[in-house]
Amino acid sequence: MLLKQLELSQLLLNYQRWRRESPEISTCLSPSSVLGLLNTSYHTVLPQRDHTGSRVLIYRIAQWNPKDWSAFQVFRVSLMTSEIISMETETQRRGLKAIFDLQGWTLGHALQITPSLARKISSVLSDSFPLKVRGIHLVNEPMFFRPVFSMIRPFLPDKIKQRIHMHGADFQETLSDFFSLHVLPPEYGGEGPEIEQVCQDWTKQLLQSENLLQQIADHPTGDIAVTDGL
Repeated sequence: MLLKQLELSQLLLNYQRWRRESPEISTCLSPSSVLGLLNTSYHTVLPQRDHTGSRVLIYRIAQWNPKDWSAFQVFRVSLMTSEIISMETETQRRGLKAIFDLQGWTLGHALQITPSLARKISSVLSDSFPLKVRGIHLVNEPMFFRPVFSMIRPFLPDKIKQRIHMHGADFQETLSDFFSLHVLPPEYGGEGPEIEQVCQDWTKQLLQSENLLQQIADHPTGDIAVTDGL
């Protein structure tokens, strides 16, 4: 128990340092500032947890137009979601799994991922956010995504590397090995609510959390009062 408490304390310290070193991402956590991106149904948290109790997040790269939204703004969306779900007791225990749909990945997207940003991403995935990443699933990944992935991969610890799964274009045949059908939207071979609906629902959740997220942005040391279940 003491060891776990020390590990959590170190994670929190790492995250506070990461936020101080990443003001271009962490100083603005306003969902309304990226509402145009959210309204494209780029991102959601599925309403059902997976069989292990993990939260399941989906990111749809085709909905991100790099001419309109920078990688920093896109990263902020992920940070906003992470802040909200990290308040859930079950998520603190069971962590999260993410599905990245890379259909529509272009050179414009690739050019946004600089070495500096790659390090920031890998840092959050490894030791700078107090949530456990239980799995990362890539679907529809094109060949020219691999150079970007190769830039991020060296910074990742072995345990995260082992949790990355590449499903390709035939992902519907393999995602079901990791997620129950009732969890996934039909667009991903499941029987849950449609992706557009769950994206809209999560956007509403983020907008309802606007004031809380701004408090978090204003207090990088985390000294605010929050209520579990938001």
